Amino acid sequence: MIQERFAVSNGLKLGKYSVGTGDRFGHQAKAQLKACIQALDKGKEVIPVWNKSNREHNLIGSEPASVRDAAAAAVKTLGWKLPYFVDADHIGEETVGRFLNACDFYTIDVADFIGKAAPEDEIREFVRANGHLLGALRLRGIEEPLTITSEELENTARKFLFAVKTASAIYRKIEAAKGAGNFIPEISMDETDRAQSPIELLIILAAIAGAGIPIQTIAPKFSGRFNKGVDYVGDVQQFEREFALDVAAIAYAVDHFGLPANLKLSVHSGSDKFSIYPAIYSVTQRFDAGVHLKTAGTTWLEEIIGLAEAGGDGLALAREIYAEAFAHREELCGPYVTVIDIDPARLPSPEEVRGWSSEQFTAALRHVPGNPAYNPSLRQLLHVAFKVAARMGGRYLRLLEANEDVIARNVTENLYVRHIAPVFLGDSGS
Repeated sequence: MIQERFAVSNGLKLGKYSVGTGDRFGHQAKAQLKACIQALDKGKEVIPVWNKSNREHNLIGSEPASVRDAAAAAVKTLGWKLPYFVDADHIGEETVGRFLNACDFYTIDVADFIGKAAPEDEIREFVRANGHLLGALRLRGIEEPLTITSEELENTARKFLFAVKTASAIYRKIEAAKGAGNFIPEISMDETDRAQSPIELLIILAAIAGAGIPIQTIAPKFSGRFNKGVDYVGDVQQFEREFALDVAAIAYAVDHFGLPANLKLSVHSGSDKFSIYPAIYSVTQRFDAGVHLKTAGTTWLEEIIGLAEAGGDGLALAREIYAEAFAHREELCGPYVTVIDIDPARLPSPEEVRGWSSEQFTAALRHVPGNPAYNPSLRQLLHVAFKVAARMGGRYLRLLEANEDVIARNVTENLYVRHIAPVFLGDSGS
């Protein structure tokens, strides 16, 4: 075991449990923070991380400073005394500059660079320097050893080393602007075509340590489908086995590579992965490990649910947003084609939806497993349709403000009951 080479004790440190939550229109920070306060009242510290990507800022017409301002206002109003962070979500080398003043958490996304090979001499040097990983490795809490062959070591280096080099360049740019220890770095590799195995994750962590990046979270791609706004599609038992191995691999990397002691997995859930939440809770408790859950898009959907529930002009606008989304579904779905699975036959016509009551609309959109009225295709379409509301500008925002109470109640209840409670407390939150 070696000493931690990337100590964060004198800098910003992400807590053991944290939740990444989006607020695309900047009106729900207080409602989201109330969910973390409810967890604190139950004895669990869950640190809020407000995140918004460059693409979302461009679509909404906002700037990173607006996320910082909304978070700070919520913290002040509710008297939150624990840390909180603002995440530059899925940034790259060309977009990071926009976020340097406002953010203190950086999700460095290098998925596009996976598979691009580093120079041969760098691959050979990495393989030589990490020969200690070859053979059977004993991971704490795992009965069977993790066996790494020379072929796996070289193939993983060939596939991921260039991506890690890219992450290093982005990290250095942030560090030059903000100073070491003044921000939380995460590396994201989840938006790619194939899941990373626990062996690959361990080798990737060795590369990250070798590049001198003091990551506090890492977001791999897990097996199964993580479609936007709907439940996990895949083998839950397989996910749990792989998740446990990933957690054990991180513990090994902390012990042997000198990465920060609070390093943990980041689960970019796409929202609402209810069937794997018990597995995440079980594994983190078994290994006494932390986890970062990112479930950003849920808030926007709860705004639509709240408007529909309010009735009147709110319901009318919710119906109109659906009609626009239906008419422009190819445009809206294009950027998300790998993370949605919409059955066109399950989408009701706008004419039908115009006749829906508040109860019918909310029952179709609200993700309540087992409710026969719940429509996952409709939910996925609206999940990617926030651009429609953005085009409405002040008209949409004024209705958010006019119906703040009902919307905020839905936002808080959804984030706490359906996400925070099962992942971090191991219960339904009821």
